[in-house]
Amino acid sequence: MPKENVAVIRGMYDAFAAGDVPGVLGRMNPDMVWNEAENLPYADGNPYIGPGAVAQGVFARCGSEWDGFPVVVDELLDAGDTVVALGRYRGTYKATGRPQNTQLVYVWRLAGGKMVRFQQSVDTLQVARVIGTAE
Repeated sequence: MPKENVAVIRGMYDAFAAGDVPGVLGRMNPDMVWNEAENLPYADGNPYIGPGAVAQGVFARCGSEWDGFPVVVDELLDAGDTVVALGRYRGTYKATGRPQNTQLVYVWRLAGGKMVRFQQSVDTLQVARVIGTAE
């Protein structure tokens, strides 16, 4: 199922770019385990369990705190039941007016055509500088 797993992740990013949150959440297993990178403000809820927790604890916060929050994926690496995404965050943090161009690596694990685990890795220092918690 590897090629299908990449298609699931690609479809999720397409839904995210289109603002289709139900399309994103619908690709998650009901017991999805989501981990934000340590030292990010959104890691305070780790692990987020289930699509509802991800929507409230991550997506809603990003939507309210950022002016645009596109995830630009440059490459998807097929590793069977694991898909690795390489890319960058864009957008401007509303409270500081600072834009970001932050490197990211995501590790997605899939089973039965659904996303079951997510681990974010991101340049946390860059994010801290953008949101004003580090210089």
